[in-house]
Amino acid sequence: MSRILTLCLSPALDCATQIAQLRADLKLRCSEPDYTPGGGGINVARAIRRLGGEALAVFPVGGPRGQHLCQLLVAEGVAHHALSVAGWTRECLNVLELAGARQYRFVLPGAGLAAAEQAQLLAALDGLAPFDYLVVSGSLPAGLEADFLAQVLRLARRHGARCVLDSGPEVLRQGLEEGGLFLIKPNLEELATLCGVDILEPQQLNRVAGDLVAGGGCEAVLVSLGAQGALLATAGLIERIPAPPVKKLSSVGAGDSLLAATLLKLAGGAGWAEAARYGVAAGSAAIMAEGTQLCRLADTERLFDWLQAHHPSR
Repeated sequence: MSRILTLCLSPALDCATQIAQLRADLKLRCSEPDYTPGGGGINVARAIRRLGGEALAVFPVGGPRGQHLCQLLVAEGVAHHALSVAGWTRECLNVLELAGARQYRFVLPGAGLAAAEQAQLLAALDGLAPFDYLVVSGSLPAGLEADFLAQVLRLARRHGARCVLDSGPEVLRQGLEEGGLFLIKPNLEELATLCGVDILEPQQLNRVAGDLVAGGGCEAVLVSLGAQGALLATAGLIERIPAPPVKKLSSVGAGDSLLAATLLKLAGGAGWAEAARYGVAAGSAAIMAEGTQLCRLADTERLFDWLQAHHPSR
């Protein structure tokens, strides 16, 4: 099996709770909090683990919240390499309002990384080689060196790894300009911002995603479309994959589950279309899970079978 590393530069300790109703200027009594590890790359590694695979999560960590995050990863059996830094790991809050069945997500900025800490992260990645895939996922903290992402991608390619990027439009732009990416995974809004267009029609979406691949910066684009599924674009294939109908309980980690499952299938030798279908199944499975629990294997397999039966690959 291929070796997968995930890099999370803005890890988070996620706190999920519930309230009766969100109202201003009042004390809002919350339910008992549920804490889980968070941040894009960490969630990708967690989802891969939940689906029966293995990935090594690499991230900076600091303060008591960082220690708690690592303890939670140990409890989940997620392999990780944590680099101790001065800044405290952030905490993010996910609140479910019972009255309206609405979810509110309060995302705090990640701790900055000093120049020496950035160099230590690069050295740590170099020391963990060889690996077959490097997934850089999540937001980037303020203060990174302008060429830090480029250094990460060059290091990975030097070791023969395929690079996967899932972040905001500006980070995706930097990665595409560097070139040599295996896969990028924007959502629809990120793709529109990245390309500077309003994407209003399916054919326009196909064209925009296909143009990114044709531009040579990446081999494939996987656009997460929420309840509408995903769009896969490669040099030889553009395919819309619908999401199976499920009851939505939480949107946290759906995109991370989509990416994790797709990558896990690709690493196991599956083709693009099959891998993306498995990814959509996992993304839908994450929506079925409460709070920040990500996808479950049984749900993912059942939904994947449904997709294979109702929407077979062309």
